[in-house]
Amino acid sequence: MSTIGSFEGFQPVSLKQEGEDQLSETEHLSMEEEDLGNGHMSGQISRQSSVTKSTLYPNPYHKPYISRMYFVTRPGAIETAMEDLKGHVAEMAGETIQGFWLLTAIDHWNNEKERILLVTDKTLFICKYDFIMLSCVQLQHIPLSAVHRICLGKFAFPKMSLDKRPGEGLRIYWGSSEEQSLLSRWNPWSTEVPYATFTEHPMIYTSEKFLKICKLSRFTSKLIPAIQNAQRNSTGSGREKGLTVLTQPILIETYTGLMSFIGNRNKLGYSLARGSIGF
Repeated sequence: MSTIGSFEGFQPVSLKQEGEDQLSETEHLSMEEEDLGNGHMSGQISRQSSVTKSTLYPNPYHKPYISRMYFVTRPGAIETAMEDLKGHVAEMAGETIQGFWLLTAIDHWNNEKERILLVTDKTLFICKYDFIMLSCVQLQHIPLSAVHRICLGKFAFPKMSLDKRPGEGLRIYWGSSEEQSLLSRWNPWSTEVPYATFTEHPMIYTSEKFLKICKLSRFTSKLIPAIQNAQRNSTGSGREKGLTVLTQPILIETYTGLMSFIGNRNKLGYSLARGSIGF
């Protein structure tokens, strides 16, 4: 006998229709495809972001671009300087230039300075030339007949000096070191120093053109015969004629070298592109 309210014999029946099951499966598949698609898209985006990169061009620290920092290497700069100085020498001294060189001068405080040297029959010209404005700033005249000694050798410093300089150089004497005053000896801007010291320009090996005009041995081979000829043809009295050429260390009497360290490290003695100040 059955009892009213008893649920025995009944089974739960799903209220979903047959089509709804198929739709749910389709939706499930579409959702999986969307998930796969989204994953594929995100993978593409991540790969694209990893491929992109930013570089500065040209790189100013790469070797081919270092020479461009020096204005003397700009096209036509050295040729303009040659023509300009030919006119200056012809107008002021009435002499013809026999040789033209680009060297680095080293003063008595070990500061480097970019200089152009000109040799004529009677005079050695040391020129400070502005390769940015392409103009002659200063021209020093040294009579070849007054040169009495040339030293070739490596640079040397006092034992207690903190300053150092590698390499070799050339020093030209036209006066006596004993005649130099104490004030001019300790004045870094003094122009009364009776000698000049030179070494090769940093751009010597950038091209064949600069190799010819920056090589120290080429300058020496031209200077020594010019001095001997000038002394032979000189009619003036004074210093006993004769040129002494020595191979010995070239002494630079500096001790702390702070001023030269800052100046030489930043190439303050050269016409150089310093870069932009702002960003």
